[in-house]
Amino acid sequence: MQSPIHVTSEIGKLKTVMLHRPGREIENVYPDILHRMLVDDIPYLPIAQEEHDLFAQTLRDNGTEVLYLENLLTDALADNNIKDEFLEKIIAESGFAGGAIHDALKEYLLSFSTKDMVDKIIAGVRKDEIKTKYVSLAELAEDKDYPFYMDPMPNAYFTRDPQACIGDGITINHMTFKARQRESLFTEYIIKHNPRFADKGVNVWRSRYPEGRIEGGDELVLSDQVLAIGISQRTSAKAITELAESLFEKSNYDTVIAIHIPHNHAMMHLDTVFTMINYDQFTVHPAILRDGGHVDAYIMHPAANGEISITHETNLKEILEKALDKSEIDLIPTGGGDPIIAPREQWNDGSNTLAIAPGEVVTYDRNYVSNDLLRKHGILVHEVRSSELSRGRGGPRCMSCPIVREDLKK
Repeated sequence: MQSPIHVTSEIGKLKTVMLHRPGREIENVYPDILHRMLVDDIPYLPIAQEEHDLFAQTLRDNGTEVLYLENLLTDALADNNIKDEFLEKIIAESGFAGGAIHDALKEYLLSFSTKDMVDKIIAGVRKDEIKTKYVSLAELAEDKDYPFYMDPMPNAYFTRDPQACIGDGITINHMTFKARQRESLFTEYIIKHNPRFADKGVNVWRSRYPEGRIEGGDELVLSDQVLAIGISQRTSAKAITELAESLFEKSNYDTVIAIHIPHNHAMMHLDTVFTMINYDQFTVHPAILRDGGHVDAYIMHPAANGEISITHETNLKEILEKALDKSEIDLIPTGGGDPIIAPREQWNDGSNTLAIAPGEVVTYDRNYVSNDLLRKHGILVHEVRSSELSRGRGGPRCMSCPIVREDLKK
């Protein structure tokens, strides 16, 4: 049985992608909760939606089927028993496993159509939207000034992170911070119950329940045998090891390159500082390199008796040349490596390019220095507007979850 998921590179022609169009969750963010929501600013929703629609249309114009997360989940919840089970889980993960608030939330959410219910869950449920029959002292006295029973999900338009498609399978991710952890429950139900994926041979390389944290922005599929993963603020060495064990046992993957990057908000994922854009070309933010192109990288291979061998290497170009069997790798620096332009454009995701075919990428228009440099290196660049989308701290790769890519020609 052919899996409906097939991603064996970062650069194969993008055939199918999952997006989420920003919605009311953006307008349920206000300054006092920016830190809690993991965001730095509040996009202006009407313009953010216009920009996102242009992004989606750019993908369609270049032959990509665009699926929307909210529609996939709605279809997955068509059976009332599955819908009820999902509601129990999402309400529990929002902090109410039982009691009056649980009951009121469930009754309220069931009053919507399934699609509107999904949109409401993503947008968040305010306390003044529901009435409870009674409340406990804890519910009355604790966090009394906080306006939500169910938090909004303003990061949901970054569909890269709750999951990652690798080969004919997927990781359903245990995300790092509470603000985003519920998002991968959507993925779990889509894979289990959406007719496009259910019972179609999709391998789940790692579920959302093991403790170690991992996010899709750190997972880069370099080839049909090589995976690069960032050891980052959002992905732990424990999770990388568990994923490597699963891939080595159940798939054709025989190399995992774990790259240590600074653990900070500006470089939260590997794809914010490093992306593959052609057979032998990568974008890279100079700040992750030291001593003339060096990083801390740990190369993992399967060994005897289910063990894993690990070697420590530091020359990024040599690591990539060896792993991809290339004589020369072209590392293209964000902002041309300029000490002011590079960090400015990296802050606006200048390194977060989305390859839609070998040597063809989608980028934010605001990173014009990096974009011009890509063109000088022979890359075809499609620019999309970014005045509001970029406020969410993610670029075109962050906003997209590839589901199917064409295999590269050998």
